[in-house]
Amino acid sequence: MAKASSKFYCKECGYESAKWMGQCPSCRAWNSFVEEPVLSASKVAGFGGKKASGSGRPPRQRPVKIDEVKLEQEDRMPTGFRELDRVLGGGIVVGSLVLLGGDPGIGKSTILLEVSRNLAAESNKKVLYISGEESLKQIRMRANRITEITGDISFMAETNIENIIETIEEEKPDFVVVDSIQTMYTETVTAAPGSVSQVRESASQLLRVAKENGIAIFLVGHVTKDGTVAGPKVLEHMVDVVLYFEGDNGGTLRILHGQKNRFGSTNEIAVFEMTGDGLREVLNPSELLLNGRPLHASGSVVTCGMEGTRPLLIEIQGLLVPSAFNLPRRTANGIDYNRLNMLIAIIEKRLNLNIGKYDAYVNITGGLRIAEPSMDLGIVLSLVSSYMDIEIPDDVMVFGEVGLSGEIRAVSNAEQRVEEASRLGFDRIMMPAFHAGRIDARNLKDVQILSVRTLKEAMAVLRK
Repeated sequence: MAKASSKFYCKECGYESAKWMGQCPSCRAWNSFVEEPVLSASKVAGFGGKKASGSGRPPRQRPVKIDEVKLEQEDRMPTGFRELDRVLGGGIVVGSLVLLGGDPGIGKSTILLEVSRNLAAESNKKVLYISGEESLKQIRMRANRITEITGDISFMAETNIENIIETIEEEKPDFVVVDSIQTMYTETVTAAPGSVSQVRESASQLLRVAKENGIAIFLVGHVTKDGTVAGPKVLEHMVDVVLYFEGDNGGTLRILHGQKNRFGSTNEIAVFEMTGDGLREVLNPSELLLNGRPLHASGSVVTCGMEGTRPLLIEIQGLLVPSAFNLPRRTANGIDYNRLNMLIAIIEKRLNLNIGKYDAYVNITGGLRIAEPSMDLGIVLSLVSSYMDIEIPDDVMVFGEVGLSGEIRAVSNAEQRVEEASRLGFDRIMMPAFHAGRIDARNLKDVQILSVRTLKEAMAVLRK
């Protein structure tokens, strides 16, 4: 008997090779190649998998002009969560394939069960929930704990993709949940479930069903220890939307953000709170993130970051302590480590403060991770406040980018940041001088604008 041929695939990016290699030449990952059998042409289930009669290939498509393409209005289904709808771009697009990833126990199955309930009960949609990890009894136990299941929603415990597709084509649901894609397998591949070939082919068949029948399908994806979706990188390229659920398992906040979205922005986030009876959306995350903020404490500064179109007031905590070693420690929780080192160098050079021999710790409260440069001024002031042991007034909110010369540079969406701070009761707002004359003061209630051009001006204003 002839030996079945096989190829090697990179688990990180999907790169193919005829032989095993220690390092992937595409993504440079080490020890990422796994061996998978090569599929015969008759078994490959690609997009539009129906074959022409008497032929071994799918029917040929005719090229068309762009004016011949019928453009219809997008049909979106509201999820029942305003926060999730905004991340998706306005709701679930009919016929879309969405991948939801996150750490174990973060709430992926919980939020999809609640979305399924909302679509069935409130939007009168037909929903099919397929689980490859839980039995039907386990699903019911979880459902009894978090929500009351009503409406046209059915459950199935199955891992065979062929059986799942037959059920979908028979039931004709509007919305399908597959939990999770790593537990599914197709009979056309001899590899174990969760392998590169199984994940790729299973997702390919589900993609075909979603597009041909106009069914929205949500896939739950496991993540690796570095936080990326397990399996081939091609999985993220195949789907329409990639969502990540993040948060500290020891806390209650859960943050959902989009890494890829063909139907909307990828800059939006949704904030949820995990409670004993399920997830609850947080409509005012700024107020929740500032809850428990210490008053009259050095090293604590409130700043405003933008996540998509949403301004978020968050607290930055800075701490400087003398180092017991020749190499001071730098810890950045929620911000870029290299940017922290750069800001410490700016403080030393432009403010003449000898903090290079101090251990520096910066923390963004609430488990958020903010990458935009408007946080610079808040980070600098929190470190200087800790070093000099002086408190920054509790009614002050600051934002602005800090340049290498110590200048305070302009940032985007300044007026939205000011309005959010005013709404939550901040009386003084420190911002770049560029924005001071461009803010419409008519929308503000007794708010004092503190315009600054350099770090030295910022320190002089706070000392008044």
